Amino acid sequence: QLVAQRAASCLEGDRGRFALGLSGGSLVSMLARDLPAAAAPAGPASFARWTLGFCDERLVPFDHAESTYGLYRTHLLSKLPIPDSQVLTINPALPVEDAAEDYARKLRQALQGDAVPVFDLLILGVGPDGHTCSLFPDHPLLQEREKIVAPISDSPKPPPQRVTLTLPVLNAAQSIIFVATGEGKAAVLKRILEDKEGTLPAALVQPRTGALCWFLDEAAARLLSVPFEKHSTL
Repeated sequence: QLVAQRAASCLEGDRGRFALGLSGGSLVSMLARDLPAAAAPAGPASFARWTLGFCDERLVPFDHAESTYGLYRTHLLSKLPIPDSQVLTINPALPVEDAAEDYARKLRQALQGDAVPVFDLLILGVGPDGHTCSLFPDHPLLQEREKIVAPISDSPKPPPQRVTLTLPVLNAAQSIIFVATGEGKAAVLKRILEDKEGTLPAALVQPRTGALCWFLDEAAARLLSVPFEKHSTL
């Protein structure tokens, strides 16, 4: 519902389009379960003005079990009439550096009009170590300020070769939703949201002019003393 509401608002706005950046993991099944029904009332024509990108991607073929796009193609995109030309993917056949440059070119072409491509909504996850996208704690990519998309060949979480949006793009977004579920996220959420450990990658996501909210379940929020807002669906 949150995604559908944001889409409707953007399609009525000056840009007349909705640019959504997706992350993988448990978000795939969550969005596949709820988004098609929530977005359906807008009608098929509205989806022609959606642009989908991916916040990070593993450098594997699309039919590989680790491919974020591959999972969305199977479980979500088959249910949404978004034109293939509006779905921005990496080229997994390229070397990782070239794949990052190619994806950056696609983003700039699709999201024109700003010095840094602006997504209307990014949906991000957070790992137990505080990573988000493929930006990991203490990694040099946290200091990247020039590239909008960066290659990573030494991911501490396999597979090692990935392509990721950088912090300048994340922080240029109009809206960001972090989704964290399960007890395994509770400790890091306390570090980010209450202890204010500002060096963790997820804590460095602070939109310059946009909105940031956290979407948690009770297990993930169990160590927090501050109240959190519950939402039933994305």
